[in-house]
Amino acid sequence: MMMKVKVGFVFLILFKISALTVCAQVHPYVVGDKFTKRLNAGEAQLNAKTAEKLPAMNGESRVALKANVLSTIDVANAAPDLVFVIKVPEAGTYEIATRAVPADNGGGLTKDGQGNVIAAYVKIQIDNQKATKRILYDLHQAANQVSGKFELNGKDQEIKVWLPKGLELQYLEFKNYNSPEVPLKVRNYVPKIVPPAGHPRLWVTAQSLPLVRARLTEGENQAVWDRVGTSAKEPYKFDFNPEKEVFYQEELEKAAQIKAFYYLMTGDKKVGQEASRLMVNYMKMLEFGNVKYGDITREVGRAIYTAALVYDWCFDLLTEKDKQLLYDKMLGLAREMEIGWPPFMDSIINGHGNEAQISRDLLAMSIALYDKNPELYKYTSYAILEDLVPMRKFEYESPRHNQGVDYGAYRFGWEMYAVWLYYRMTGLSVFDDNIKSLPYYWLYMRLPDGYMLRDGDMFSVKFGADRPLYWKQPQTMLLSSAYANDPFIKGESEREGGLPDNPVLFLLVNDPKLKADHNLNSLPLTKDFGTVLGGMVVRTGWDNSETSKDVIAEIKGGGYMFGNHQQADAGALQIYHHGIQVGDIGLYLSYGSAYDYNFNKRSIAHSMMLAKDPEEPLLFRAKVRDGGTRFNQRFPLTPQEVTTDPWYDNGKVLSSDFGPSKLKPSFSYFKADLTGAYTSKMSSYTRGFCFLNLGRADVPAVIILTDDMVTAKPEFQKFWQINTLNKPEELNGSLVLRNELKGLVGKTYVNMLVPSAADRVTTVLSGKNANSTFGEKFEVNSPKAEANAHRIMVSPKKADKQNKFLTVFQMTEGDAKPLPLDFKESEGRYQLILADRVVSMASGSDLLQSAFTMDIPNNGTYEIALLGMKPGFWNVKQVGGKLNFNSDVVPGKNTIIFKAEAGKYVITPGRAYEAVDLK
Repeated sequence: MMMKVKVGFVFLILFKISALTVCAQVHPYVVGDKFTKRLNAGEAQLNAKTAEKLPAMNGESRVALKANVLSTIDVANAAPDLVFVIKVPEAGTYEIATRAVPADNGGGLTKDGQGNVIAAYVKIQIDNQKATKRILYDLHQAANQVSGKFELNGKDQEIKVWLPKGLELQYLEFKNYNSPEVPLKVRNYVPKIVPPAGHPRLWVTAQSLPLVRARLTEGENQAVWDRVGTSAKEPYKFDFNPEKEVFYQEELEKAAQIKAFYYLMTGDKKVGQEASRLMVNYMKMLEFGNVKYGDITREVGRAIYTAALVYDWCFDLLTEKDKQLLYDKMLGLAREMEIGWPPFMDSIINGHGNEAQISRDLLAMSIALYDKNPELYKYTSYAILEDLVPMRKFEYESPRHNQGVDYGAYRFGWEMYAVWLYYRMTGLSVFDDNIKSLPYYWLYMRLPDGYMLRDGDMFSVKFGADRPLYWKQPQTMLLSSAYANDPFIKGESEREGGLPDNPVLFLLVNDPKLKADHNLNSLPLTKDFGTVLGGMVVRTGWDNSETSKDVIAEIKGGGYMFGNHQQADAGALQIYHHGIQVGDIGLYLSYGSAYDYNFNKRSIAHSMMLAKDPEEPLLFRAKVRDGGTRFNQRFPLTPQEVTTDPWYDNGKVLSSDFGPSKLKPSFSYFKADLTGAYTSKMSSYTRGFCFLNLGRADVPAVIILTDDMVTAKPEFQKFWQINTLNKPEELNGSLVLRNELKGLVGKTYVNMLVPSAADRVTTVLSGKNANSTFGEKFEVNSPKAEANAHRIMVSPKKADKQNKFLTVFQMTEGDAKPLPLDFKESEGRYQLILADRVVSMASGSDLLQSAFTMDIPNNGTYEIALLGMKPGFWNVKQVGGKLNFNSDVVPGKNTIIFKAEAGKYVITPGRAYEAVDLK
């Protein structure tokens, strides 16, 4: 079976899928619980000149414009085509819905060049109020549309309707509307931190305003301030018809913000009054109608945020009438946001609720309007201070974002707005200081080709080009660097191009005295991400130019699963050397599609272990069993929930260490117990990872990967899998992977030592066959290399409950040959010797607890890494030699590193009296 995925959808969903969100509404608004009334079109009073009643269809009457009549929706003072009369039981807010079907089997609908239906609008007027245009039919909701929320007075009221051509109206339906419920704990909440008296209090207060003003003419701020001044003084023309609504105008909002900021900084009343009038007139005419596609809530939110800034910064220039209008319009728009108002339809912890809606837009509104209505701030402050802050304190103990590279950076940027708004409002850091370390995640994930190691759903993709865009989220980096006063993150912000489109934000936070540091060589080459989101990124250098010869690798595993854009990738391996050598091949083309839920987000698109249980339960609209870890789209709301509910268990980090140098480690070791990430098909599973930075030009790095998997039944077939972008070559029992960038070639020699070649079966799925989940194929139309990649799958020939795998990856430069490898397995451990390194790793899931011996060949001095050692003292003694020391193995590191020459060594648990204690 073949499922098709159109690449064109990607532009629709980058930030734009709300209908398919799996984040269940927490406190949804309710309609129709007290009143529902449907008025059939045939019951309306018809304009005999323009409209006609058509024969009923499926019992529904129909009214349409006459064949020779044009629509008068945009004609001033035209008589309506239909007039309904409604009397609701009591005054209040009501939702109006419509149903209209295409005439002539759709032949009368207007379509674009691709044949897609262009939205058709109806005009609605209640009594003599201002008329409004609403979608009557479109590509997304088709015939059934919710026109929106309207205020009705409980008396007989006329609902006047002007029809478009090509559609037949069947009915209008009225339902009472109830706002989202305010939880009891919020109703009783008394914020500990409240806005100060007076204005301004958004981004600056009377105390911080002098600091921002003083920085305007310092360093790099001067040129930006000059541009702001020029723009602020330039009149902005906003022509509008008082009888016609306007849709959002981003350029107008930017102009109003710049003018208000200029007034705040200079006191220029002429500019301030222009900002005030511009915003008041705009908000008076602004109408989003019932547009819901394209995640319009982001545009709604930006309008609220801009209005809040003007309200706060130009407070003394606004009349009481202006203030009331802005207040009413901001609250009205807030009600139309995805999170609703009060803002409890979605959680602030994850999903769209974790974007700008509360952290910027509604928080800014509630701060600006605090003296007028403190209840608004009570709602937003509870969500941020009582829900978001404690959850992020827990999550950011691992300095990476659970929503991955793209969505993590996007959503974290909005959290930084909340960080700053509170900080500038009160002088207090309400978020834990670990938030300052999070941006280093993006520094470590950066690749020399300009893109990033893959993590989560990735939307920052440039289609149809030789290389991706230089990945960037400069707003996030600016806010982070300024808050943490961090020169490295400021350097990243500058490399990403800075923030030329938002000069106001730049001037509000940028400190010219903080100089960007673009030299990352003082940062450790290895990053351990801790235990909440376990994993490790290892680099051989910080050369991020396209001609870089660096190797960058990542291993994931352990911690917790947070759902949404996080993928089922516990244990996944990635390797970069002149391009991706081993990695993920899923593409984020459309949220919730068959391909997305059955391939992209699933383990099968990653380089990790699979174990196929033919009876494994299918979850979250998944249709195919991929053999991987649990597919999860639920997210936890509190630290207690995530740590006590086994559903979120994504494995446990057993060991993590690197050294001996913490700046340029020669070895990096990571091991995780990933049993909990799988369903009960998995009895036990651990994956170990050792990265050797050899410091050589020909073979710069080696990775040793161990797997020990025990399934509940022997017939659950196991698959050791890696994915690569170019066709692998088989050479002398090894697989050779290859990639190239700027004419420089990198190769990876993959040598599986356990099981032996005689005891395993290797399958390579290429091109379209790689885009499949055990027979379920997906047609992926994309120019990206991942859409035409290769999957290498290795299975043991003999079915057994327990299987072990040991694989060595040697990354070579150009045509350099891989290094000779000496390997033996004994005493519950693997021993490997290559170049000047000797590595001992536990072959199973348990730590090494018993004595063992090692023979070191007579070829000079070796660095010895004993990995997977139980905590406590161990003695290392050279038989007949001088070396004799005790090492106290640290829990969670489980390593002993030392240098030694040829000889036999005995490694014994315990502390020897005559030996030297290593520090």
